[in-house]
Amino acid sequence: ESIERALAQIRMTRMSQSELAQIIRNGLDRVQMTAHPDAVNRIVTLSQGLPHYTHLVSLYAARRANSNDRLDMLSEDVEAGVRNAVENAQESLVSAHHRATMSPRPANLYPMVALACALAPTDTRGYFQASDVRRPMQVIAQREYEIPAFSQHLNDFCEGRRGPILRKIGEKRRFRFRFINPLLQPFIIMNGLATQMIDIGRLDDLQRNDPS
Repeated sequence: ESIERALAQIRMTRMSQSELAQIIRNGLDRVQMTAHPDAVNRIVTLSQGLPHYTHLVSLYAARRANSNDRLDMLSEDVEAGVRNAVENAQESLVSAHHRATMSPRPANLYPMVALACALAPTDTRGYFQASDVRRPMQVIAQREYEIPAFSQHLNDFCEGRRGPILRKIGEKRRFRFRFINPLLQPFIIMNGLATQMIDIGRLDDLQRNDPS
């Protein structure tokens, strides 16, 4: 905190989809490889505007294609790249997710609510409301969930016992939430794919209908 008081913060916007796609193409060009458009689009979408994940998933996907004696990176390589990216993610992200979602109850909702938060539509500053979490919850669980079923989970994510991983602002019934560490949001989505909590089809359905 003492460091923060001595620094002037500069807001950095997330990279555009075209910028992230160019990162992938530039990297593959240097090793004389190409990528199928579907593979590029998948990596760009999962990166959520953060080049860290564009580099990470592309690296593992390209290695997988190369190990199969191919110079063209395909969607199946990206799927394997996502699993490798999750397995080799920063320990701070893995620990934060584990702490936020762990519970002695096997059927607890914390992992699902965390994934729904990561998939919720946001405003220009990355904030979402509890109502924005409802549809991702329903798509992930394939059943109806109303706000009271997960509102306490959102509050728990804002407290020290589970992190916090979310920051809360606003007033009662009008609270808004945002991930404290932006890198955690894509990690949770990729972990959801790697653990089969959500599949590509349902993920695509959510993103096609994202009102933001």
